[in-house]
Amino acid sequence: MTATLAAQTANENTSEATTEQDAASVKAAKQERVFSLINKSSKFLDVFALSWVTPILMMAAGDSPKRNLSLIWQRLGIPIVAILVFLFAWAQLAPQVNTSLGAIPGPAQVWEQAQVLNADHAQEMERRDAFYERLAARNQALIDAGRPGDVSDAGYTGRPTYYQQIWTSLKTVFFGFFLATLIAAPLGIIMGMSPSMNAAFNPLIQIFKPVSPLAWLPIVTMVVSATVATDSGISKSFLTSAITVTLCSLWPTLINTALGVATVDKDLVNVGKVLKLTPYTKVTKLVLPSALPLIFTGMRLSLGVGWMVLIAAEMLAQNPGLGKFVWDEFQNGSSNSLAKIIVAVLTIGIIGFLLDRVMVALQTMFTHSVNR
Repeated sequence: MTATLAAQTANENTSEATTEQDAASVKAAKQERVFSLINKSSKFLDVFALSWVTPILMMAAGDSPKRNLSLIWQRLGIPIVAILVFLFAWAQLAPQVNTSLGAIPGPAQVWEQAQVLNADHAQEMERRDAFYERLAARNQALIDAGRPGDVSDAGYTGRPTYYQQIWTSLKTVFFGFFLATLIAAPLGIIMGMSPSMNAAFNPLIQIFKPVSPLAWLPIVTMVVSATVATDSGISKSFLTSAITVTLCSLWPTLINTALGVATVDKDLVNVGKVLKLTPYTKVTKLVLPSALPLIFTGMRLSLGVGWMVLIAAEMLAQNPGLGKFVWDEFQNGSSNSLAKIIVAVLTIGIIGFLLDRVMVALQTMFTHSVNR
């Protein structure tokens, strides 16, 4: 009887141990799946400069805190400390540099003027809304009086705000970049697939690639003024800036596309010949998938070049946008002008960074390259 009870107890203990092992195995497998999911999502976090989120998620999922805290410090702590050191040095050194407009403003003065620009935008939007409300009331009164012919659809003509000038610059750079891509990508594919075409276009590329936007701008201005009618509905200043961006930013995409197509694996090219693929199928099924990483690299460079070129073009031609805002503040010469110019400089840099991140995100979506 005693032996039977002992055997039953041993079986129960063994069963409990097996159950605990099974539960631990299930928990470990679940944790591994979570780790795998976090690792897969980490590449998308890296694209948006959020790589420091990955170790936080890993710790939350039960991974070793020691290793992940070290990664958080490296990816988030050190950059924050570097920024704080920069701000401290800026705040201490800026007042010691005197200019014709006064001392260089520190971070506090720049932040204050950023708030002023935001408040100016809000006030201008209120004035615009009030204008359209008065216009709508006036038009309704004319209609009620039986004078629909006197109804006016005049637009608000207030000064552009800081945010509106940012939006103008973004529209211009994307339009110019889109034109550059439409020209550069097909031409680059042709050059990459044909050594003869590459030899024909390469000298022209080497001649025009180094030309400064300041040299293109007068030519573009004269051509646009001579060919675009005033009442065409398209702003001449917009076209001038956009075409200047196009002429200066198409070269990186053109060169990288030609290089990417020219370096496609020869085995793939031979397969296309064996299968007797049409030129269109060969390009879309064999050439483009292999060349896309380099094409996107060229597009990233082109967009960055286009953004820099646009600011210079807007300053020189006094076309609407961030460049004109900087020049106007420089000419204004008020005590707050330097702070507003620094706000614009920081804005230009942040937007440039975000544009690059957008291109990296697109590259991640459409290619399998790990190169960033």
